[in-house]
Amino acid sequence: MFSRVTVLLIGLALVSCNMNKPLVIGHRGAMGHETENTLPSIQKAMDLGVDMIEIDVFKIKSGEIVVFHDKTVERLTNGPGSIEGYNIFELKKLIVNGGHEIPMLQDVLKLIDNKVALNIELKGAGTADKVNFIMNYYIEKKNWSPENFIISSFNWDELKAMREFNPKVAIAVLTEENPIDAIPIAKELNAVAINPYFKKLDLEIANQIHDAGFKIYTWTVNEPEDINAMKRIAVDGIITNFPERVN
Repeated sequence: MFSRVTVLLIGLALVSCNMNKPLVIGHRGAMGHETENTLPSIQKAMDLGVDMIEIDVFKIKSGEIVVFHDKTVERLTNGPGSIEGYNIFELKKLIVNGGHEIPMLQDVLKLIDNKVALNIELKGAGTADKVNFIMNYYIEKKNWSPENFIISSFNWDELKAMREFNPKVAIAVLTEENPIDAIPIAKELNAVAINPYFKKLDLEIANQIHDAGFKIYTWTVNEPEDINAMKRIAVDGIITNFPERVN
């Protein structure tokens, strides 16, 4: 027969186990396993059972929205120069580490096929209009769920542009500095979340963000001890290179 104290402790343990289950968000797909922002990386993230995938986008010279992180292509490809200076024909000739191509946003959307949510980080300037157009096309013509899109950026002006184009899309404000400083712009944009660097987070700051009405999707959390620390302060999502470590 359990004592009342034992039953209470068991109950508290069960609540603790169930209350802090953050969304698992694959960073640039699953870049701990495959080359970042490539279709194999996206597929690996889905194979690992993520709830959401985060990617980065630029608009290139010929107008397409492509999935790539760096402003220049040298680190990840066999080519030189600015990603934004390429046209689509030149871009298709680049070989990404591992023998992959740089995908367009539509390639990623076709692969994901509305199976998990997608966080599109607006990395380059002038991306909001075209990204909004593509999102709306996939919602209206390809039966994507609107709630499976979230837009984020460190460029808050680009987030303001997105909000002007689309009054309803979910927005997350990315920040590398004190996350509290992002609360005013998050309120202005009617954002759903603030996406802070995990090393800038503690329980007090997390509570302030939650009390202000925003979710917390923190980046980029790879080590088990850091993942557990984020779970203890009840973040809502963990962006990671190794999605299997969050479960």
